[in-house]
Amino acid sequence: MKQDAPTTAIMIFARAPVPGQVKTRLIPALGEKGAAELHARLLEQTLNTVTQLENVAIQLYCQPDTQHPLFRRSGDRTTLSLHPQQGNDLGERMSNAFSDHLPCYPKVLVVGCDCPALTPDDLRAVIEALDTQDAVIIPAHDGGYVLLGLKVFSPLIFSDIDWSTERVFEQTIRQLDAAGLQWIALEPKQDIDRPEDLIHCPEHLLTGVPDEMAG
Repeated sequence: MKQDAPTTAIMIFARAPVPGQVKTRLIPALGEKGAAELHARLLEQTLNTVTQLENVAIQLYCQPDTQHPLFRRSGDRTTLSLHPQQGNDLGERMSNAFSDHLPCYPKVLVVGCDCPALTPDDLRAVIEALDTQDAVIIPAHDGGYVLLGLKVFSPLIFSDIDWSTERVFEQTIRQLDAAGLQWIALEPKQDIDRPEDLIHCPEHLLTGVPDEMAG
């Protein structure tokens, strides 16, 4: 029996796990190599979560490009395709990705790879909520957000945002209102960005990761 074409696209945004260039706020606790290793494991965790959903198109948006070995291995999954991020900052890169996909899919989600607490049921709840909402957002406890789902695109959503600050969620919902979109926020989640967040990281993701204190 032929499977129906996906009506939802899920875009995973990730940086290549290059030591010193990712998870820089975790470097004081884990060192450059440890922070990069944890980032790679968080990406794998996110991929494992998203690929449990059926009948969705999964896109891995890579920064700076798609050539890192981890990205190439991830692209071997039959349900996933690789794309380079395009834009000068995170807002522009997400805006470009949404504008490319929303003409093709009724619902489009973007997720980072910083939130191991995100579950397949969370993703299903967002997809279901988009039946009645223009936008669905899952906040992060640090003031950002871990997921944004849209069925209506507006570049306003990604403009005038102080990325990587505690103001991202507040500013984003302000922009959703300015764009005239109907939106809801689901329960906040804990992402892993700062040394104090590591207490919330599942043990299996930290096992064997080198840390700065251990040298």
